[in-house]
Amino acid sequence: MNAPCIKLDYSTHGKGEYIKSNWGCVVFRKWKQHRLQRKINQSTRPSTHSFEELLKTCRLSSDFEIYQLSKNSPITLYYYASVIKPEILHDEILPALQQVNQLSLEELRQAISIENNEIIEAVEDLMDGLMRGSVIIHSTQTPKQFLLVPAEHIENRSVSLPEVEFSVVGPKEAFVEPLQTNLNLIRKRIPIPELVVKEYTIGDLSKSKTAILYLHGIANEQVVHTLTQRITDIQFDQIVDSSFVAQLIADDSNSVFPQLIDTERPDRVASLLAEGKVAVILDGSPHALTGPTSFVEFFSAFEDYFLPWPIASIFRLIRLFAILFSVLSTALYVAVLTYHYEMIPTTLLNTLVSSRSGIPFPPVFEALILELVIELLREAGARLPAKIGQTIGIVGGIVIGTAAVDAGLTSNILLIIVALTGLASFTTPIYQMGNTIRLIRFPFILAAQWLGFLGVAACFALFLSHLLALTSLGHPYLVPIYPLRVADLKDSFFRLPFRLQTKRPQSIRAQKQNRFNKPNEKNHLIQPDIEE
Repeated sequence: MNAPCIKLDYSTHGKGEYIKSNWGCVVFRKWKQHRLQRKINQSTRPSTHSFEELLKTCRLSSDFEIYQLSKNSPITLYYYASVIKPEILHDEILPALQQVNQLSLEELRQAISIENNEIIEAVEDLMDGLMRGSVIIHSTQTPKQFLLVPAEHIENRSVSLPEVEFSVVGPKEAFVEPLQTNLNLIRKRIPIPELVVKEYTIGDLSKSKTAILYLHGIANEQVVHTLTQRITDIQFDQIVDSSFVAQLIADDSNSVFPQLIDTERPDRVASLLAEGKVAVILDGSPHALTGPTSFVEFFSAFEDYFLPWPIASIFRLIRLFAILFSVLSTALYVAVLTYHYEMIPTTLLNTLVSSRSGIPFPPVFEALILELVIELLREAGARLPAKIGQTIGIVGGIVIGTAAVDAGLTSNILLIIVALTGLASFTTPIYQMGNTIRLIRFPFILAAQWLGFLGVAACFALFLSHLLALTSLGHPYLVPIYPLRVADLKDSFFRLPFRLQTKRPQSIRAQKQNRFNKPNEKNHLIQPDIEE
């Protein structure tokens, strides 16, 4: 009999790495076969070996241009007209070539006043630069060397307001699609050389640029190594958005709970980097990924740090209560009416009986119908244009709810409960966690119909055991609850004053724990204005 397979800690090893026991491990052998097959596929992947083959492939596109300076000129230009900026070609490159068209490539490179132009020989680098908006300058005098001149044409939108994580107070800047713009938004908030940016290219077809950000001397080196290894090990053809990366590098890709925070606020990313966390930014995506994270952090709005700490703490507790209400209220309603109706007070029981009189459906079927109607209205409002979507959501909810009660298909009490659960699910500051809360309500409703309160408790224990086993970049998902970190409770369920948060979270294991020295409270004494 084979011994069980041992899974290594994510904090020190890559994702999905296994070691073999003394008698062998089936999972390990399958994993090794998968890695070997992937290497074979990579080795058999077609590639361009010569410049002639590259030209043969590029000529298939009608936007590929070949331009020769003159009939007897040894210099030829190759470029894609759809990805270069014509002003750079006509104002910078061509005038310089016409003046010095008999010089070598090195002298041409110095004559063209454009940064990052270089002479290369590798066809793979040549192809990558050509597809990213560079102009290839080739001279027959040096047939194996090529001058690559950047002339990329980029269409960008300006920095705008956050749409998902909007706040009344605080900065009003949000990430945009270009990677360099997003890096600028972060660097101007952390203007120190310790902010390290490492760029990689992922995606066999998209060739998407990805940047890993962390603070040298503060971030945990194991976390940086783990994240770097997972980014470089990504095998996917097209990476369109950062959500692709979040799914590909997650500790448990089968979990419904997000394991990295997806944010569009550069101020939030800068704050998390200062705590010792790491961030991932993808070119073409207006969102950044940060980690490692915890379950409690998804209910912490960044606006909490702009408010006095007592108000921010109350708002956080309200959000947590709203999430529990959103998940459990409909399930408890089904459990009480199906198994535990003796718990209902007599005055409330008369109201429930009168509201459910004449309804032909059992409570669970009635609850599922209303929950599905709420989800249909939410999806319809999200997919329609903004002005029409708001109208459909409000008018549709009022009309359908009133008609369902008048027709005797549902009770007005359950309609109120379902509407409140839908409203409470919107209190999550992170959109991905809101989707999770919407989904996990249905298992609780079915468990309540199956075993009543016992089913709700069993479903809650199942989700709790899953959260206990879940990790984010190798760090426990339920910190500071499990394992217990008393010092990290200062900024979890509630937020204490800044003067008490002198240390970074212990769960991150940052290299530098102290954030700042505790201020001298004597300097804050109020001096009387009236002299005695």
